[in-house]
Amino acid sequence: MEQKRKPDWLKIKLPLGANYRNVKLIVADHGLHTICASGQCPNMGECWGAGTATFMILGEICTRSCKFCATRTGKPLPPDGNEPLKLAESVKLMGLKHVVITSVDRDDLEDGGANHWALTIKEVKKINPGVTMEVLIPDFDNRSELIHLIVEAGPEIISHNLETVERLTPLVRSRARYPRSIDVIRKVSVSHCVSKSGIMLGLGETHDEILKTMDHLVEAGCEIFTMGQYLQPTKSHLEVSEYVHPDEFDRLKTEGLNRGFRIVESAPLVRSSYHAEKHLR
Repeated sequence: MEQKRKPDWLKIKLPLGANYRNVKLIVADHGLHTICASGQCPNMGECWGAGTATFMILGEICTRSCKFCATRTGKPLPPDGNEPLKLAESVKLMGLKHVVITSVDRDDLEDGGANHWALTIKEVKKINPGVTMEVLIPDFDNRSELIHLIVEAGPEIISHNLETVERLTPLVRSRARYPRSIDVIRKVSVSHCVSKSGIMLGLGETHDEILKTMDHLVEAGCEIFTMGQYLQPTKSHLEVSEYVHPDEFDRLKTEGLNRGFRIVESAPLVRSSYHAEKHLR
C-alpha cells in the first residue's frame, strides 16, 4: 500500500546552532538517552536549539512493543546506578531551570523502575536547587505504592499519556489498558501534583471519541492535555490513517479548554513535552 504523502504543515526544522551542538555534546559525553532522539521527535532541532531536552532514564530498550513507538523493544540491561548523578550533573551543565524526564517501560523489574525514578528526581533536585520538573511516567501497572514513590520525590508535574482513544488502545498500545491509565491520572490528581496526559491523532479515532477521551481525563482531574499528529516511525509500525489539518487541532484546543483543562497544547507537531516549561501553575 502506498504511504500517504505528508502535507506541508508537517515540515520539520533542521537542527542548527551552538545550543543544539552543546546539548548534543553533553548528552553524548555523559552517556545519557533522550526520547528526543529515541522517539524521533520532530521538535528536536527546536528544543535542543533552545537548550532543552527530554531525558530518558532506565536505558533505551523497552519491555513493551507499542505499535506507534520508535523506541527499541527487547531485554534491557540492569539500571545504571550512576545514572541519577550523571543526569543531575548534566542538568547543571546545561543550566536548565525546568527539566523533563521520561523512561522506557521496565516490566522486567519488580518495581517497574519506580525506586530508580525516585532517586533520579531527588538527585536532580539536590544538585540543582530551584529547578522545576515534569516527569512522564509509565503506568507501573497502576500500583499505588509505586506511583506514591514518584509523587513523594517531588516533581511539579506528573504526566502519563493515554496515547489514543479507548477503542484503539488494544491496537496501539502493548500491555497498557485505557481504564488503568485513566486511574493513574486520577491517583496523581488527588495527590495534589499537576497531572498531564496526551494523545496522538491520525490513528483512526473519531471526533466524538476524542471528546469522550477529554471528558474522561477531566473527570480524573487532569489539568494539562496535549494533542499531536501521529507520524509512522518505520514501515513496520502502524500506518497513518489521516493527516489532521491544523485548523482541526485549533478547534479541538477550544473544545478541550471549554471542557475544563487548564492548558491544552494542540497542533500537528506537538509532543507531550513540547513547551513543557510553560505548563507550571
